[in-house]
Amino acid sequence: MTVLITFIQRAILQATPLLFGATGEIITEKSGNLNLGIPGIMYTGAISGVIGGFFYQNACQAAGYAVVPIIAVLIPLLCSLVGSLLVTLIYCFLTITLRANQNVTGLAITTFGTGLGNFFGGSLIKITKSDVPYVALTKISLAFKKTLPFASKTGAFGTLFFSYGFLVYLSIILAIVAAIVLNKTRVGLHLRAVGENPATADAAGINVTKYKYFATAIGGMIAGLGGLFFVMDYSGGIWANNGFGDRGWLAIAIVIFALWKPNFAIPASFLFGGLYILYNYISASMALIPILQMSPYVVTLIALVLTSIRNNREKQPPASLGLSYFREER
Repeated sequence: MTVLITFIQRAILQATPLLFGATGEIITEKSGNLNLGIPGIMYTGAISGVIGGFFYQNACQAAGYAVVPIIAVLIPLLCSLVGSLLVTLIYCFLTITLRANQNVTGLAITTFGTGLGNFFGGSLIKITKSDVPYVALTKISLAFKKTLPFASKTGAFGTLFFSYGFLVYLSIILAIVAAIVLNKTRVGLHLRAVGENPATADAAGINVTKYKYFATAIGGMIAGLGGLFFVMDYSGGIWANNGFGDRGWLAIAIVIFALWKPNFAIPASFLFGGLYILYNYISASMALIPILQMSPYVVTLIALVLTSIRNNREKQPPASLGLSYFREER
């Protein structure tokens, strides 16, 4: 039972950055924009939060003050949102205003975001004059990892459901709110109309450019929080260059697996999070471990095949996904 509880906990922690990324990408794709720059945006969100937390922690140490938990959370959080937003706006300007190819632009943003993170991460490591190739923000991390006060008093139930930092719960809340907004509000109806047929939406008086900018920007900021969570909570405040792995790409895969529905992305993320660490909890020969490590990607391929053969329109991506809108051709 202890092993099972530990596995579920680790799966939820692994799932959280995936859920942030998937929720952000679903909102983006509902507007018709295919943002393959999500991995780079998540990386940028992570390093932006690290920069804010690094200078705050150092300022407290220099002044002899204790780190204030609420400020230790707010500064990295705001820095992460701003950094993610700025990189996302670059993508928006190129693809929406200049109508550049969305696939190429997204890949360029991923390369740019990763390089940006490694550059500033390396700079912070040099500033600390550390002998180890990473930056440790342990005091900032403690504020992010703080659990609900009654978690330890409710036994296994509390361990499973209440023993996480606030970003875990925020990821679930944002996914649920996104589902409600997309399906139950006029804003969501207009956004879906823009993603399905921007020409018709434009003719109906909907500002296509505004909705595309707004959805893509909000989606990018949510995705950036996934990177912040990975560093500040999951990794214990440790930043190491190229330490984020392929989680950004898995987040994009979850979008397809969840049928472009934010509420479906919640269990899908938990599934992928469990598959990501499954090999650590199964007694298998060394020859089988690489196969177990491949399981998230095998599931992704199966999801792609199933999506391609579905005849139900509701289970397909937005009709105008990845296509630039030229108003003069309306």
